[in-house]
Amino acid sequence: MNATASVDHLTPARWDAANRLLVRKALAEFAHERLIVPEPLGADRYRVRSDDGAVEYRFTARRFALDHWQVDAAGITRHAGGRELPLDAVDLCLELRGALGLSDEVLPVYLEEISSTLAGTAYKLGKPEVSAADLVKADFQEIETQMTEGHPCFVANNGRIGFGVHEYHRYAPEAARPVRLLWLAAHRDHATFSSAADLDHDTLVRAELGEDTLAGFARTLTDLGLDPADYLLIPVHPWQWWNKLSVSFAGEVARRRLVCLGEGPDEHLAQQSIRTFFNVTDPTRHYVKTALSVLNMGFMRGLSAAYMENTPAINDWLADLVAADPVFRRTRLSIIRERAAVGYRHRQYEAATDRYSPYRKMLAALWRESPVPGLEPGRRLATMASLLHVDRAGRSFAGALVARSGLAPQVWLRRYLDTYLVPLLHSLYAHDLAFMPHGENVILVLHDGVVERVIFKDIAEEIVVMDPEADLPEPVRRIRVAVPEEEKILSIFTDVVDCFLRHLSAILVTEGVLDEDTFWRTVAATAVDYADSVPHLADRLRRYDLFAAEFPLSCLNRLQLRDNRQMVDLADPSAALQFVGALANPLARFAPQR
Repeated sequence: MNATASVDHLTPARWDAANRLLVRKALAEFAHERLIVPEPLGADRYRVRSDDGAVEYRFTARRFALDHWQVDAAGITRHAGGRELPLDAVDLCLELRGALGLSDEVLPVYLEEISSTLAGTAYKLGKPEVSAADLVKADFQEIETQMTEGHPCFVANNGRIGFGVHEYHRYAPEAARPVRLLWLAAHRDHATFSSAADLDHDTLVRAELGEDTLAGFARTLTDLGLDPADYLLIPVHPWQWWNKLSVSFAGEVARRRLVCLGEGPDEHLAQQSIRTFFNVTDPTRHYVKTALSVLNMGFMRGLSAAYMENTPAINDWLADLVAADPVFRRTRLSIIRERAAVGYRHRQYEAATDRYSPYRKMLAALWRESPVPGLEPGRRLATMASLLHVDRAGRSFAGALVARSGLAPQVWLRRYLDTYLVPLLHSLYAHDLAFMPHGENVILVLHDGVVERVIFKDIAEEIVVMDPEADLPEPVRRIRVAVPEEEKILSIFTDVVDCFLRHLSAILVTEGVLDEDTFWRTVAATAVDYADSVPHLADRLRRYDLFAAEFPLSCLNRLQLRDNRQMVDLADPSAALQFVGALANPLARFAPQR
């Protein structure tokens, strides 16, 4: 691709459309988090003024439960000095800099993330249009690569700072370009490999690479006078090799502690999380999650060698817990385990840095099971993020699934909630366990448009046991976290109700699939029926009351606006939370009468 063609997606019309969509989202989510307070103008019309009052945004919005603002993108206008100005998301952030609390340090990086998010939207708008009705008939990876929104709450959610435009075309999930991973040999004196009890390094890499590729890699080492037995194999994102490892780890390469072996034989597709790859040559083989020193949505997306070491043990522990619990079995919940991990320790960087440093997260990888081998005949897979996908005509993927199922909308919704919400409730009430169950971390198993069951993924970096005294095996104790008692229920209220179901409800109501009361009544009925099925947990259900009148508003954008390089410490996620007032709980009206 030449330099001119690399920016073909950046046209005036697409840029204007991308800005309109992102300004809509910014107004909606910043209002939800009470960073801005829209002034009513009557008849569902509102305005927001810049910090200095010189610029005014006017728009139409419907207000839903949970202080959700469903802003009409087409109706937004921007005014200053008696004239109308074009919409520009970067300008909006500058005009609201004070309201958003953007510091001198964070502001320019945040603006770069906004610009990159806009560029990504412009690229997606240049792809051939696929209707929601057609997308529900698509396969797993086509759905994955057609996702357009990113995280539903974060405004700057596609920063990917570090990718050049040519690398965007090569590695962005929406580009849907197959990628062959690079493989390095890492000397065992500096590398660690860990795996599930029934797996070892040689068995894994033989299954993933095949005998011919392994023999070729071994010849590369022996031709250099090196013994293959002294090395572990690590898959690497090509960007990471070209932009980081070949330079920042040059000494390790020069001393043959690291040896580049070349590409593996299989083609992979990047997933929404950017650094995780699905094997499209052989979909039964593992996902590969790689270190990627790119800044995206509040984190540098590296992988810590130290953090990876206990990953398989944590996954095995959780898999055993899920398999042994009758409620999990009833909902048919499953996880795809992270079966093995490998990491490289650069001792000089480690001597110079603390555990947060991106210099400690440049070279590691893990292998996660594929969901394909466990798929029943006639079933399809889809990322749960698809439930919040809306096509260019305003039609939703979720609405198209409801239509395909032939079920009444509330029946379809209940089927979905029984598979998704019930396991999350049970995790909290029975095990003090919390997942990070946003759309990208959950896979739906669909049959004729109906969600039959769900699969949770991204386990070791995301789950926590909210009891520091929990009796866990030694390798698993890392996931024990001290969470204040009053915050435990937020694993449902914030992560599920506010950050996912709020958006799903607004989409279905706006499209006319069902009304808001029916949506939240169905959610409440799901929770009531779960509670009735676990009478032995009644005390905990009272302690963490899902039907409380209100719950604290925990704000995600405020985290990123405060620190867009390390939003939270994964070892103590509660410490960083940003609370602003409370939200009225839409489930409270449907509390059971005991």
